Amino acid sequence: METLDTSVVALGGGHGLHASLSALREVAREVTAVVTVADDGGSSGRLRRELDVLPPGDLRMALSALCGDDDWGRTWMRVLQHRFAGSGDLHGHALGNMLIVGLWELLGDAVAGLDMVGRLLGARGRVLPMSTVPIDITAQVQGPDGLETAHGQVEVATARGRIVSVALAPAEPPACPEALRAVEDADWVVLGPGSWFTSVIPHLLLPELRRALVARGERLVVVLNLEAQAGETGGFTPADHLAVLHDLAPELRVGVVLADATAVEASGPELLEAVHRLGGRLVVADVATGPGSSAHDPVRLADALRPVLAGVGESVTPR
Repeated sequence: METLDTSVVALGGGHGLHASLSALREVAREVTAVVTVADDGGSSGRLRRELDVLPPGDLRMALSALCGDDDWGRTWMRVLQHRFAGSGDLHGHALGNMLIVGLWELLGDAVAGLDMVGRLLGARGRVLPMSTVPIDITAQVQGPDGLETAHGQVEVATARGRIVSVALAPAEPPACPEALRAVEDADWVVLGPGSWFTSVIPHLLLPELRRALVARGERLVVVLNLEAQAGETGGFTPADHLAVLHDLAPELRVGVVLADATAVEASGPELLEAVHRLGGRLVVADVATGPGSSAHDPVRLADALRPVLAGVGESVTPR
């Protein structure tokens, strides 16, 4: 199907952003990813601590989603995702992480390094960090023993209890200028899906980026997760996810909230109320890879996003 003559910025991180980018590349003429840079675990965390660089893992995942469809692109996608085996110092490191960090050291510029990797891959889009410095996430968690503080993305993502609030350190990190311009200039901005407190919410905690997102209003699309995430959003309904956005940024308005047909059954009228509180309309579609799956199917997600970005289609009220 022919792509729409529109530009889209997708914000998030990890597997959620990978799914949205895989869908958007089939829908929009121009796609830009703005990626959370708070990862402190695995290969990314090790490189971040040892070399004092942005964590490259989520940036690598976004680049892999935009790889070209030819043999060259598919080969480089496998190269990016390859992890070293063995039991030495390289064990567990993703080759793509090493490539990205190496280019950063050579060029001295995070954006230039990512752009160069994108050209090497034949990427159908651009990948940018949300900030020019690594970020740490902290959360206040209401657990069985009272209110506790979780430090770092790994701890927040695996928190035992209900997350009450989240914050960034530094509190006001500098936004990536190219990311700000991309959000301001795009025809549409897509927020989510992804780990709500560690991949989605951080974009609204960065003051400059938050103001840019608030300014987009009806051109902002929120894609909801298919289910709650154990630890991070355990027990959350789709309406609860939106309530977090509203409580964090009461001035935020959205154009569309896209939710899976089966996921909305947990919220019913509450979801519609939460969408209206954000000033948007609700669109419901089958976007999961299969019954009971927590993963978005890129083809189905593309089919659901196409009429939204084309400005057609009706709101849907959950039954």
